[in-house]
Amino acid sequence: MNKKEIQRSGDKELARRISALAKHNKVLAGRIQELAKENEELFKKIEEYERTIEAIEKPAQKEIVEQGLSVLKFRMATVLYAEIKGFSKISGETPSLGYMDDLDGLMREFDIIARKYNMRKVKTIGDTFMYAGGIPEKNSTNPVEVVLAAYEMSGHLEILKADNNRFNIWELRIGIHTGLVSAVLSGRNKNISEIKGDTVNVASRLGAACSKGKLTISVNTFELVKEFFTCDFNGRMPVKYTSDLTMYYVTGIRPDISENGGGLLPGSNFYTRLRLIQFTDIQEAVLDKMERELPGGLYYHNIKHTIDVITEVELIGWAEGVTEKEVLLLKTAALFHDAGHIESYDGHEEAGVRFARRVLKKYDYTNDELDTIEELIMATKMPPEPKNLLEEIICDSDLDYLGRSDFVPVSNLLYNELKERNMVGSIDEWNRLQIKFIRKHQYYTETARKLREVNKRRQIERLKKLTEKEEN
Repeated sequence: MNKKEIQRSGDKELARRISALAKHNKVLAGRIQELAKENEELFKKIEEYERTIEAIEKPAQKEIVEQGLSVLKFRMATVLYAEIKGFSKISGETPSLGYMDDLDGLMREFDIIARKYNMRKVKTIGDTFMYAGGIPEKNSTNPVEVVLAAYEMSGHLEILKADNNRFNIWELRIGIHTGLVSAVLSGRNKNISEIKGDTVNVASRLGAACSKGKLTISVNTFELVKEFFTCDFNGRMPVKYTSDLTMYYVTGIRPDISENGGGLLPGSNFYTRLRLIQFTDIQEAVLDKMERELPGGLYYHNIKHTIDVITEVELIGWAEGVTEKEVLLLKTAALFHDAGHIESYDGHEEAGVRFARRVLKKYDYTNDELDTIEELIMATKMPPEPKNLLEEIICDSDLDYLGRSDFVPVSNLLYNELKERNMVGSIDEWNRLQIKFIRKHQYYTETARKLREVNKRRQIERLKKLTEKEEN
């Protein structure tokens, strides 16, 4: 096979990968729209249900007001309801003290597991207990974390049974549901004393209907965790004021993201995928801060540009065959690469690095990951001099507009931003500078060259026409 044939083969493979990515994104977008519609319908039904029971709850609400309590609503919380069955097996002739000590130790271990996954213990009554994820701090990862905690709790009991026959009397049933909850806050520190709502009721019904030793989740939770866990259909359960609720058993970790592919323990890819979901929480917090604190006159280096670069590093990253972890680092660096404008215009890259380190340590990014993110942010400093594929990807994404159809209006936004800071002269001078810059500029990745290089050459012709008009 000669060089031209190899090149054509590579081009076809690249085109195939980009086409597959585009199709996958289209399918995901369609599914997101379907879920959004289903979610909206569910919320409407919940609101109808709440109006129906409002008259019943009014006395309780009055009591809440009189006691100085307050209520917060969480649109996406995940409730774990569990029962430990086994008391009926303890006969009068059997010494129960040891069993009670075992049960207390088991519950303490469950508390440790719950804290590990950022869950709040809500209630314990005898052999029944309830935890909730996504409260009091809202997050997008709580469905996966709660199911993973439940899976770990179940696994811990099985290990105890294998080591000590005395634990064989205990059977664990767990039901999990994700949805809207109302949290009652009490005391001077406004701690959560109780959670209420349809989500709590459904989770308790799932737990009660669950077979011994099984972990049952609702269809709501299933849709949010199916990329992490293997699940089996478990029938439907009638629910008042809505249609029957589909249920699933969680049977293990997806083999492709489990340790050694065994499907029993989560592997590093599991946590990387979870962190990609967590990224949406980081992104929301950072973009909110940028919206509030970015100075005026940033017509180009604003939130829209940041979102464009985040989108582009993911697109180019997947097309270039990088790993999920590398996509996470690229998206994180893209999020912070212009956030330093909050602090200063000149040297905003260095300011962005400092900001990123402060924020990301709270999300358990390692020092090595923080160093890579710093290198990626600094790679966007002009003139770009990328040293590896990841730096090439973020540099190409940062200057993606050079080869886009909206180049002229975007270029004008950058001109207005620089003009306001006395960093450029006339628009004609700016257009000439742009022609010179585009002629020297090169995209580094094969993907960017395929997608943008042709349009980039067209920009030069468009800018030439603009400068000719100025001359005439």
